[in-house]
Amino acid sequence: MSSASLLFDVPGPKARIRYRVVAAVSVLVLLAILAAVLVRLGDPANNQLTAEKWLPFLTPGAWTSYLLPGLAGTLIAAAISVVLAIVFGLLLGIGRLVQVRWVRWACGGFVEFFRSVPVLMMMLFAYYAGLFGLGISGSALPLFGVVVGLTVYNSCVLAELVRSGVNALPAGQRESGLAIGLTPLQTLTTILLPQAITAMLPSMLSQLVVILKDSALGYMISYLELMRSGTYLATAFANLIPTLIVLAVIYIVLNSALTRVAGLVEQRLRRAPQGVAPQHVTAGFVPETAAEPDVPLTIMPPPDPRPGRERPRHGH
Repeated sequence: MSSASLLFDVPGPKARIRYRVVAAVSVLVLLAILAAVLVRLGDPANNQLTAEKWLPFLTPGAWTSYLLPGLAGTLIAAAISVVLAIVFGLLLGIGRLVQVRWVRWACGGFVEFFRSVPVLMMMLFAYYAGLFGLGISGSALPLFGVVVGLTVYNSCVLAELVRSGVNALPAGQRESGLAIGLTPLQTLTTILLPQAITAMLPSMLSQLVVILKDSALGYMISYLELMRSGTYLATAFANLIPTLIVLAVIYIVLNSALTRVAGLVEQRLRRAPQGVAPQHVTAGFVPETAAEPDVPLTIMPPPDPRPGRERPRHGH
């Protein structure tokens, strides 16, 4: 008996019919709510789904003045944050696994602290630290706040993924590296870390998608990303709902494309190396090698079981 059958009872005919009825009623209720919302938005008093509210998206000005600059800001902040988060995430992950105690404790404290702080709070802290402490001004200040907030938080998450991936490997991997004369750090970086990254790759790639979505938090520190530029567009044309729908579609397309690229990278890294197919060797047959094709093979007979006697060798 499987564990699933121990925890759950298989539904009978009446239960299956009841589940289908509940599912059908739930779908009908959701469709009714959606229809009511659409009717409400299409009411002339609200005037949000009329054709004239969608016309700005068919003009070049809405894209060149609002959406495309915001999209560029989102991609720039996400790209910089992804690169920095990967670099610092690997360093912090290695630091949590090294044998030096104070390095391990320092990296562990850093990861545990900043992983518990909200991303928006780190963006605000970096923004005002850059303004009053570093003297950063202009358009570079909000970009600095967004990049620092995204980098610090996501590097801590990636470091924890690296640590858990290495600890999940069999103990024999570490022992084999130490047995061939490698130091603990060399064993970690050359044997354990590549396997851990490959094993945790899906979680790491999904975290990169989170970076792209969290860049919208830059709206709170006046960073010109897609959400803020969309708000400017909605204010200029008084079409908030159509603008939000278009922004949602853009985010869905971006995240879907990034997920697709991440999937292709994962498949390429997980692809097993192709080697030479093993030869099927039958008993009593030794295949010739390319290096020594003409080396004669001497077959030694088994010893005579009777003591004091020995069988003659072949060829004598």
